[in-house]
Amino acid sequence: MYDPFLAEEAAFRDEVLDYVRTRLPEHIRRKQRDHQDLTREELTEWTLILNERGWGAPHWPVEWGGTGWSPLRRQVFLDTLQAEHAPDTLSFGTSMVGPVICAFGSEEQKRRFLPRILTLEDWWCQGFSEPDAGSDLASLRTSAVRRGDRYIVNGQKTWTTLGQYADWIFCLVRTDTNAKPQAGISFLLIDMRSAGISLRPIRTIDGGYEVNDVFFDEVEVPVENLVGEENKGWNYAKFLLGNERTGIARVGLSRALLRRVREWVSSARDSAALNRIRDRMLRLEVELRALEVTQMRILAGAPELGGSAASILKLRGSELQQNISRLMLDIAGSAAIGATSPVSPDWSATIADTFLNWRKVSIYGGSNEVQRSLIARQVLGGQLGRGMGR
Repeated sequence: MYDPFLAEEAAFRDEVLDYVRTRLPEHIRRKQRDHQDLTREELTEWTLILNERGWGAPHWPVEWGGTGWSPLRRQVFLDTLQAEHAPDTLSFGTSMVGPVICAFGSEEQKRRFLPRILTLEDWWCQGFSEPDAGSDLASLRTSAVRRGDRYIVNGQKTWTTLGQYADWIFCLVRTDTNAKPQAGISFLLIDMRSAGISLRPIRTIDGGYEVNDVFFDEVEVPVENLVGEENKGWNYAKFLLGNERTGIARVGLSRALLRRVREWVSSARDSAALNRIRDRMLRLEVELRALEVTQMRILAGAPELGGSAASILKLRGSELQQNISRLMLDIAGSAAIGATSPVSPDWSATIADTFLNWRKVSIYGGSNEVQRSLIARQVLGGQLGRGMGR
């Protein structure tokens, strides 16, 4: 089908499709398609395959391994990977801390960390949320007190995804207890092998283990691991979260899921129940198309969206993923919990875990309730003010 938004990138999209279809190992594609966790070795294997084409971190500066692509081309690349059940690179490294180091880190930090992020020699995790500081991240209490050429870190982080594999963690820490909450936060890079760090696994609702509590007890961190300026970490965190929220939209993933639903619908026998499913599928396809158009408007720099673009993509993208997984769960029915049925889709056995796991998508990266408040303040607030003559 002709797509006016992507026509100029059609040849590039075909190039990416060809590379993914010929180079993506089948065992990785199958696990990704069925929403099974990849091992560190599997993700590293795919990362190195992408690096062969220079595609491991396309949004980085060229001098550090990036591609120089336009935002549109980067999005076409990401959507194509997702639509073909190819993994992203480890987002904590390439999409979160990597861009922060590129933009705000010292030259020594760039030389030290960026090459190893690109090859997954270093596995990173994120230390932002705390037991009493999630959506209200500025209330975090993990402290870093400077003593000579070291910071001494004490506190706890939670919901630390894949921390059990991590070599390094990037952390928001409080370095000034007397400043306003956002003004006293710094951004530290901490070696997970440091004395005083311990992990406690958290079992999630789907029975899996991907998140952890991380405890810091008198952990020594060299001052040279401070990114940017002390007490300016909130600015770097906002920069990072903008990248994270944009990535959570996962348009390509939603497209791949709906394609699987459509394949099942086209092979099922007509019935009143199937008509209802078909109606829900069509509505979701319309919502996905609207999200794609919104994404393209944002990439084109739509001024009316202001600074709320990442929040809009995160909000609508996460809701769409959850609604698609709910539809797939309803189609699977009892087969999702182990019952056998000759008409069940081939994805029935894994969809219950996916549905449960994806309850988190509307929470991480800033809860959707918070995103609605940001959109209201940044977009509607300005319009209301103008309407009242302010």
